[in-house]
Amino acid sequence: MKKNKFLSLITTGLTFVFTLTACAQEHQKNEQRLKKINTISSSTVLLNNQASFIPLVVLAEKKVVSINLGFEHQVAFDSLLNKYAQITVMDATKYRDSATLNDLEDDLKYFNTVIISLNNQQAGNGKVINFIAAAAKHKNIIIALFGEGKNLAAFDAINAPIVWSAQDNLEAAMIVPQVIFGGIAAQQTLTKNYSSKYTSGSGYQTKVTRLKYTVPEDAGVNSENLLEVDKIVNEAIAGKAAPGIVVLVAKDGKVIYNKAFGYHTYDKLRQDQVTDIFDLASVTKITATTPSVMRLVEQGKLMLDTNIGYYIPKARNTPMNNIHIREVMLHQAGFIPYIPFHNFIKEGDYSRDSSANYPTKVADNYYIKKGFFSDFMWPKMLNSPIKTRGTYVYSDISMYVMQDIVEHITEKPENQYVLDNFYTPLGMHTAGYLPRNRFSKDQIVPTEDDKAFRKTLLEGYVHDQGAALKGGVAGHAGLFASANDLAIYYQLLLNKGTYGGEQYFKPQTVDMFTAKQSNVSRRGLGFDRWDPDLTKKYPSELASSQTYGHTGYTGIGVWVDPSRGLVYIFLSNRVNPTVTENLGNMRIRPRIQDAINRAIDKGL
Repeated sequence: MKKNKFLSLITTGLTFVFTLTACAQEHQKNEQRLKKINTISSSTVLLNNQASFIPLVVLAEKKVVSINLGFEHQVAFDSLLNKYAQITVMDATKYRDSATLNDLEDDLKYFNTVIISLNNQQAGNGKVINFIAAAAKHKNIIIALFGEGKNLAAFDAINAPIVWSAQDNLEAAMIVPQVIFGGIAAQQTLTKNYSSKYTSGSGYQTKVTRLKYTVPEDAGVNSENLLEVDKIVNEAIAGKAAPGIVVLVAKDGKVIYNKAFGYHTYDKLRQDQVTDIFDLASVTKITATTPSVMRLVEQGKLMLDTNIGYYIPKARNTPMNNIHIREVMLHQAGFIPYIPFHNFIKEGDYSRDSSANYPTKVADNYYIKKGFFSDFMWPKMLNSPIKTRGTYVYSDISMYVMQDIVEHITEKPENQYVLDNFYTPLGMHTAGYLPRNRFSKDQIVPTEDDKAFRKTLLEGYVHDQGAALKGGVAGHAGLFASANDLAIYYQLLLNKGTYGGEQYFKPQTVDMFTAKQSNVSRRGLGFDRWDPDLTKKYPSELASSQTYGHTGYTGIGVWVDPSRGLVYIFLSNRVNPTVTENLGNMRIRPRIQDAINRAIDKGL
């Protein structure tokens, strides 16, 4: 039996997305490109979709492989597929001319959904057609066919969905994957007869259910007006605000800007990629813990006006007992801001090697002793004094508390709960805690060269010291993700809880948590928001009063502006090699946000 030696994950460097270049004629070029995109999109035909398999839904149950039989634009095709879900790429070119494709079929045993891209020459190969017919008996097959429709007749005996583009070029290769996943709607039917089965009028229409990847002009934005973003980012890197930065802009459900700048570190050995994974710091609060709370509130398992002690037995004889959940989510519980737990570590509390006594990995070659969190950190938080109840004091302790409540109710670790309930079904395949368990160091942007505590460069281990001592999974920090994955989740919120044809939250739940919910601060429930004190210009001068999101200590910013249909993602590692305030002092994040807002507003 053949081993799956032909399987390989799509490389992180693939950035075949519609990008921008600093060119005086960029707007005119993109207008022409948009015409081409629209022509291809409007003429692409979806066939054999009687089971409504396309656009793909229930991604958590899909194990998807894309087979490369030598399609010229396969790399671009697979790159777009990977923006929607984790796709394994199988190089099957060695099988193209073999007498049998049984070995290839055997290599598909771990997958239930198979995407095959073919040009006319490949579609005219009877052995390929026979392989597809055989595989379709056991797998869900999707055929992406490029070129003239003369070979449609070869598929008369096959009932698998076919997405057919009459054009065989790079643009078509980037559009068909979006039709498969619902980034672009199928609209057209066949305009003439190609066979007894594929006759004039054949075809199925679909609706847009996921993000589209396109040019700014597709969302009414002049691409030249976004060049200000490039200028500000380059200023930030030149000013040592961060060694590398990734910015993503989505408007009206369309990703119109996604660029990487700079390098992982100042030694310039590895360039930033749009697929890179960053330490999100406090953006964890609204991307992991808050959605967990939202889901449990919807299910009636968590009551916002019930006290902490009702959910956490250990809190019942502590000052926390009578604090209400709503107060915790608003940062009005009276908790102190944070406790520097790493300053309490003494000789014997850690080891450079793992063992039964030192099981918790904090960083490379650093393990904390068993029970350090449960026996020391957690009791210290539970018994910390309540000093400012009823006033706004931002505190990391709040999300330690909410994590424990989530885990008591769900009976799952938070990292597993968010993966099962949100990230995997949404197709967010980089998002999660403990990224070193799933990805190479090369794909993860390093944060601080920690010379005081862990004595190592932090590569894929959470920067926040308390979260690290807890084992990397905490309610306030520890989440890692790429810009694209964050865009998926925040588009879900902008959609009022729906994405990819599935409903994750009720609209009223999203509205309640993201709206201003406090009489003493600008906060929503878990979410940070636009500040009505206009002198603060927060999160930016031109941000609308509807804007919600959060920032992260490592140099992160995520903001949603429903009034503009905007999702703005800013990722950097401003703490590398050590903490610097340049990013804040130069007002990089808000200036970029305003540059985006101006570009959008000019198009209105």
